[in-house]
Amino acid sequence: MKSYNLYQVDSFTKQKFSGNPAGVVTNAAGLNEVQMQKIARELNNSETAFIFPPVDADHDLHVRFFTPTMEVPMCGHATIAAHYAYSVENNLPSMQIVQKVGAGNLPVDIVKTGQDYKIIMTQGDIKFESPFNLVIKSRICDALGIVDSDLEPEAPIQIVSTGHSKILVCLKSFEQLRLLTPTFSDLIKISHEVGCNGYLVFTKDSPDPNCFINARMFGPALGINEDPVNGSSGGALGAYLVRHQLIEHSGQHEVRFKVRQGFSVDRPGIVEVVVDIDEAGNPTLGKIIGDAVIVYKAELVV
Repeated sequence: MKSYNLYQVDSFTKQKFSGNPAGVVTNAAGLNEVQMQKIARELNNSETAFIFPPVDADHDLHVRFFTPTMEVPMCGHATIAAHYAYSVENNLPSMQIVQKVGAGNLPVDIVKTGQDYKIIMTQGDIKFESPFNLVIKSRICDALGIVDSDLEPEAPIQIVSTGHSKILVCLKSFEQLRLLTPTFSDLIKISHEVGCNGYLVFTKDSPDPNCFINARMFGPALGINEDPVNGSSGGALGAYLVRHQLIEHSGQHEVRFKVRQGFSVDRPGIVEVVVDIDEAGNPTLGKIIGDAVIVYKAELVV
């Protein structure tokens, strides 16, 4: 029997019981995959993060992420939660930590402000897949309960990844986004066929002038019908907006914007996205910035 430090952390918010909850075990050495999966299932958050000592010298921490049903290579909100809890527990100064995750070795910046922290997560290589053909596009629209005329015409439906791929769908209006009632069984079938488990549906039509994008993320194939505030999609979304000229970036080396999520499930939260841009105007790197708050800390004995 061993004692583990278990946290429940709400990410992308400073208000408890909002944002996106994640479980965090800050001293996971000794847990095996079966135990981690059972802990994630028991907590029933969209993801639970497990922090291990480094495997070798090229990183500082090894972090693994589990949904209630499977391990995933990377998770934005659980990364924010994990490093927030670890920073608070160890009273870390501002610093950069390299985390080894399923998507590779990625830097995380710990920014201490007073007695609190912001976490900046650098995401993986940007990868665009070809836009879907008309058949798959039509099936996705049907599963989401929308029609082709609801889509922004300059914004193709396609898979983009910065470590954990998402299918990006851009709608014209916030009201369409707010009223979505997907058929989750159909989304699962499509996910299995195209090899992507998450659907980030978003719009530039925002009721909040401080937030450029409003979004909802559906991941029924991961066991998550709707993720309140999804962070791993941030870099992919930013790269997509730059690639398709959906955000002004002429002559800029980076763009920053905020994404408002969680409004549809009464867990509001904000993700700040930063995208680096090269001289040719191409997106080269995505980062997300998030607040967090600890809801509780407990002792887990396994």
